Amino acid sequence: MQETPVKNFALPSAFSLFALTAATLLVACTEAPPPPAAEVRPIIQGSQLRFPPGHPQLSLLKTTAAVQATTLSVDLPARLVWNEERTQRIYAPFAGRVTQIRVDLGQAVSKGASLLSVSSPEFGAAQADAAKAMTDAKVTEKALARQKELFEAGIAARKDLELADADAARAQAEADRANARTRLYGGSHQVNQQLHLMADVSGTVVERNVNPGQELRSEQSGPGMPALFVITDPTQLWVQIDAKEADVATLKPGSTFDLLVQALPGQVFKGKVVAAADFIDPNTRTIKIRGAIANPQRLLKAEMLGTARIQRQLGQGVVVPASGVFLRGTQHRVFVETAPGTFEVREVVLTYEGAKESVVGSGLAIGDKVVTDNGLLLAREFRMAADLPKKNPMAEPEQPAAVK
Repeated sequence: MQETPVKNFALPSAFSLFALTAATLLVACTEAPPPPAAEVRPIIQGSQLRFPPGHPQLSLLKTTAAVQATTLSVDLPARLVWNEERTQRIYAPFAGRVTQIRVDLGQAVSKGASLLSVSSPEFGAAQADAAKAMTDAKVTEKALARQKELFEAGIAARKDLELADADAARAQAEADRANARTRLYGGSHQVNQQLHLMADVSGTVVERNVNPGQELRSEQSGPGMPALFVITDPTQLWVQIDAKEADVATLKPGSTFDLLVQALPGQVFKGKVVAAADFIDPNTRTIKIRGAIANPQRLLKAEMLGTARIQRQLGQGVVVPASGVFLRGTQHRVFVETAPGTFEVREVVLTYEGAKESVVGSGLAIGDKVVTDNGLLLAREFRMAADLPKKNPMAEPEQPAAVK
């Protein structure tokens, strides 16, 4: 009888048990990673916030030393306009049709030069009135002479002579008025309806808003309507400056300022204040200042926007960058670094607040280091350190209670 071999089924189970045991020992022998280090946060001691040495936020807190207040550069918005004392805007005083244009844009003209001719029936009526007035003046003058002869002969009464004299005077006055009106626009003694518009100032034609054959209406003249011609001297311009109330004392008539224009980088133009308004604009809360500036090379153009820079004289106090001053409620505050890594909050009183620099009248001394960058980050650290003192790892540990 053949013997049947016996299969060993215990070998796979023993191998699995050995592998499981080896894996367990391997895991047990592997060292667990250390827990992450807790973040070291600044602490509050009294009124000061102290950072640990080498804290990463210290590199973000840049400081600037307060300096003595002497003069301060103040930049104010400015706009260039034509010098109105050397500018004339030409409008049509009578309705009519343009027949001839004698000047063009950019052309230099002298005082008394004819700019434009217009065929105007309205002006023709004014010429006719002048001719009638001259005729009436001649008639009344002859009647006066006749009354004088009759009065001297004892035929006419004095009353008639006086009435003739009054009529002659009225007629002559009307003739003078009518003639002066027509002469103002280049009219002659003839009724030809030819209206001539002339320049009353010498300068350059900087605007032209008329075309040949254009129909003109007298109601199109006046403020808010475009002028037919604008003549001015572009070598002399005005500068309109919007000043704050605190800067008015510096911008008195006769004081000087520097004009900077973005379109002309690196160039500084000198100007002088010629007038200042006596009221504050209720919309912008600024005061209008007028300055005059020479423009011999005609680099500056009307309606350019620029910056008027003035040097304001300061009194007592220190100057700090405006970025280092914060307003909480109605009180201004600054962060001062009293020692490396140590900061405190100080309440200050400003005597001037500008876009770039502010003047502190009290609360700071010369040389105090004011935080000018990331002040809001420092304020947040102050608040967190004050709200969570027990969670700060650098705070003094609590003493354990006595064992009873």
